[in-house]
Amino acid sequence: MKKILFVCMGNICRSPAAEGVMKSLVNQNGLKDKVFIDSAGTIEYHAGELPDLRMIEAAAERGYELNHKARQITKSDLENFDYIITMDDHIHKSVKHLDSQKKFQNKIYKMTDFLTEMKADEIPDPYYGDKSDFEYSLDLIEDAAKGLLKHIQNQL
Repeated sequence: MKKILFVCMGNICRSPAAEGVMKSLVNQNGLKDKVFIDSAGTIEYHAGELPDLRMIEAAAERGYELNHKARQITKSDLENFDYIITMDDHIHKSVKHLDSQKKFQNKIYKMTDFLTEMKADEIPDPYYGDKSDFEYSLDLIEDAAKGLLKHIQNQL
């Protein structure tokens, strides 16, 4: 089984959206028993909270259910997951820094590494934006999730 962890800052917008999109793709492709998906944040401020209501609504309009409760990434996540997917440069650096012994660097990717059609360096945080910002983040996440799924299918 391949294990994927999506990481953003608070685990209430981008990473739970990526988790929901990826779970949907995995289920559609009959891989539910072969791929485990979770998400986390680099800060614990929102721990235990559901995703941001604006992201829940934007995702629901596209048929995705977001019901993850926020949690903070731990050092054991670095060992337990095969893919740790970060949403932006700051988060990427934070996760790499968490790997103080540099044992898991080869597991840490940026979500944008898997984009197939769109071009972007980061999945922007829509938290302080409006509906269009949530939509744009979801557009990028959907594109990258398709690329990630294809990558993982080649590994199964």
